[in-house]
Amino acid sequence: MQTRHFLSALAAGALTVFAAGTASSAAADTFPSKPIQLIIPFAPGDTDAMLRPVADKMGEFLGQPVVLNYKPGAGGGVGAGAVAASNPDGYTLVGTSPGSIVVVPLANKNIKYTPDSFTPVASISEGGLMLVVPANGPYRSISELVEYSKKNPGKVTFSTSGALGITHLLAEMFAKEAGVSWNHIPFQGSGPAITALLGGHVDMASTAIAPAQSHIKAGTLRAIAVFGDTRLKAYPDVPTLRELGYKLGSPTLYGISAPKGTPREVVDALYAAARKVVEKYGDQIGTSFATLGAETKLLGPEEYAAYLSNQNQLFSAGIKTLNP
Repeated sequence: MQTRHFLSALAAGALTVFAAGTASSAAADTFPSKPIQLIIPFAPGDTDAMLRPVADKMGEFLGQPVVLNYKPGAGGGVGAGAVAASNPDGYTLVGTSPGSIVVVPLANKNIKYTPDSFTPVASISEGGLMLVVPANGPYRSISELVEYSKKNPGKVTFSTSGALGITHLLAEMFAKEAGVSWNHIPFQGSGPAITALLGGHVDMASTAIAPAQSHIKAGTLRAIAVFGDTRLKAYPDVPTLRELGYKLGSPTLYGISAPKGTPREVVDALYAAARKVVEKYGDQIGTSFATLGAETKLLGPEEYAAYLSNQNQLFSAGIKTLNP
């Protein structure tokens, strides 16, 4: 009798596992059956611009629209945290950048998520972070800036979009490698940081390209270096720090991630849609990104995950050096 009960329980358990697996497979097979929400963890004007040219067209290949929803706050922590805590079914995604997914949880102990709280889907574009100075100022190159800074420790001031944000950390990490000391003046956003530079209140800014681009094109600001691994197509004359002999290199990729635990079939469907958009509308998308000083950079789930992991290692080490 006990054996019969045991076998019945075993069979019931097997049926339950089978049913759960079948339900999961069926859900993946029918994905998506409703609109997909892409949470942008910043106000309009930065991350959304780096994703929208592709995200807006993914619905053509998914059969359901991808709708952008803005949830700014805490340097990207509010929106990213909401996605990390959401149901991992592929219907709630987050627009990812190393600033919101990597730097924020490292710098803010109140943030409850980590990079491992997400399943990377795809990178979409490469923007860029750079050091800019007034075009009529005394520094025409990194070498001139470093030389002056070594002779005048702490005298050079620089603005960023916020303390312990990605632009702040990169500038401090570079200063440490170059053996110089700068005075950081944080602002609430890239716009005010650039305004301060234009007004002569600081000597330099560490910034994303978008808020500085119009001023660079107008000739009022000069870009003297980019933080990425390679020169940006929009700025072929601006060298990388690595070209100048430094080790620091940090390309800035913008992409899409899902909550941890999202079925692989769903992740593959989302990535396939992004890939098909780039294949069909590549020239149009490239032109859209070029107006922002950016370019298309499509990576699949594994490649994008490897990139975010490298960023986590880089900034973990950087924060430790700044706050030993």
